[in-house]
Amino acid sequence: MWVFRNKLDEFENATMNKARYLKEEDFVKQLPSFECHEHPEYIFKLDKALYGLMQAPRAWNERLSRFLLENGFTREKIDNTLFLKKQGRNLLILQVYVDDIIFGATNDSSCEEFVKLMGSEFEMSMMGELNFFLGLQVKQTSKEMMISQQKYIKELLKRFEMESSKTINTSIATATRLDMDAPGSPVNETMYRGIIGSLLYLTASRPDIVFSVGLYSRFQSIPKESHLKAAKRILRYLKGTHDLVLYYPSGDNLELIGYVDADYVGYLVDRNNTSGMAHFLVSCLISWGTKKQNSVTLSTAEAEYVAAASCCAQLLWIKY
Repeated sequence: MWVFRNKLDEFENATMNKARYLKEEDFVKQLPSFECHEHPEYIFKLDKALYGLMQAPRAWNERLSRFLLENGFTREKIDNTLFLKKQGRNLLILQVYVDDIIFGATNDSSCEEFVKLMGSEFEMSMMGELNFFLGLQVKQTSKEMMISQQKYIKELLKRFEMESSKTINTSIATATRLDMDAPGSPVNETMYRGIIGSLLYLTASRPDIVFSVGLYSRFQSIPKESHLKAAKRILRYLKGTHDLVLYYPSGDNLELIGYVDADYVGYLVDRNNTSGMAHFLVSCLISWGTKKQNSVTLSTAEAEYVAAASCCAQLLWIKY
């Protein structure tokens, strides 16, 4: 996987790609060193989106998307920032995030052709192989890829003053049964929500904390001491397991496997069930999640069937 980025000038503004035509009318005040002395009361009407305007990211995305579609790429319906290009058995995958582009292909020649294609239209910097992006650390070799958020975990421990805390082997105790804890002592809502929000971001690479984080996130309205203690348990667990990574070895086996479970009436507040699922491409974990069930069930068997249906739906979406 590789990274492209828009070239910036000495003022941190995009260079060649900053001018895009606008669909609506926009006006700006006369700029310093560009005033009309005869009519100082005049304002300027913009023909193109200057870098820094609210319309600039959208205009840039429209221009880039149009260019990619004209050159054989197809846009995914579920994720409009994801583009694919198939040539026989070769596949080029492209993900756009504002001014950054992550791309990878099944062979080196497809990557080289894409670099030349982008260079012919845009002035962009080739950042090399992907190793860090949006908090994700990526290590790549010819035979494997590993994804983690070790640096982010260390920052969390420092931010919430848990660097000297004792480690623990699990993120949640087996006997945990949290409720609203009405008589409990209230805690700082901002701090609790900060912990939960940070942990939710961490679930992008740590499926082992998805269930516990999802459970504790339900108490953000009025958090109590018991909820904060449970959330800090996750931080203690992360301290002892910060070096865990998502491991993806190379291979051509594309067998999809799904695992699912249900927590029957485990949520004491409304007695709803919770589904949990994980999906593997052979031995590689590619999708995971947990969610409260929308329907009411009368037995553990019914709860398991509801969870299995959600798991199968996700598998079919991945497959097709």
